[in-house]
Amino acid sequence: MDISFPLRDAILENLQSGKWSAGDRLPTERELSEQFKISRTTVRKVFQDLKDRGLISQTVGSGTYVTEQAASTLMSLATGDPVRLTSPAELMEARLALEPAIIDMVVGNATAADFDRMEACCAKAEAAGTVEEFEHWDGMLHEVIADAAHNSFVTNVFKLMNQIRAQGEWGMLKKRSVTPERRVAYQNEHRLLVSALKDRDLARARDLTVKHLLNVRRNLLNF
Repeated sequence: MDISFPLRDAILENLQSGKWSAGDRLPTERELSEQFKISRTTVRKVFQDLKDRGLISQTVGSGTYVTEQAASTLMSLATGDPVRLTSPAELMEARLALEPAIIDMVVGNATAADFDRMEACCAKAEAAGTVEEFEHWDGMLHEVIADAAHNSFVTNVFKLMNQIRAQGEWGMLKKRSVTPERRVAYQNEHRLLVSALKDRDLARARDLTVKHLLNVRRNLLNF
């Protein structure tokens, strides 16, 4: 289990119960680290997740506070809309669990037409004139790779993940994090992954998938 879950759940419970309301100051990173027996890095990860959701804000030298829109955001949690409510950190966690896991199906089931679509996505991403366009074709490549598993459940899951990537939070983070150098690195990683899939090299393709996702997470979320 993710060791950050107890802290995240406790904060959400305090917000939902009304114990903490708009403008209230949360305990410090140090206090929460000691209370939940976790590192301050883990506390910062939880805070970032909650900031991404619009539930808290942070002021340098002052502290961490419940936002004015926290109550309305929490009400929307009850709607169960995964596209609007999934944070970038949660999406990366899911991608790291799911994308390497489907590689064996892709290696076993992909057709020549699937590989052509992958190559086309790579080419269009490399030719993209904006970060937004690059991100679109980056997301499409991962969706096309999932399609190559030829499993309808997998395809639907990855379409949902791409819908989440199309939301504002992910887009803003990606735009801030994608430097020209990182974009070139992503493009090279994509080409290497597609090459490994075409070679039906399962071990290499899995390894490249994990390395790529860890690189994206590090650049996007700083951990």
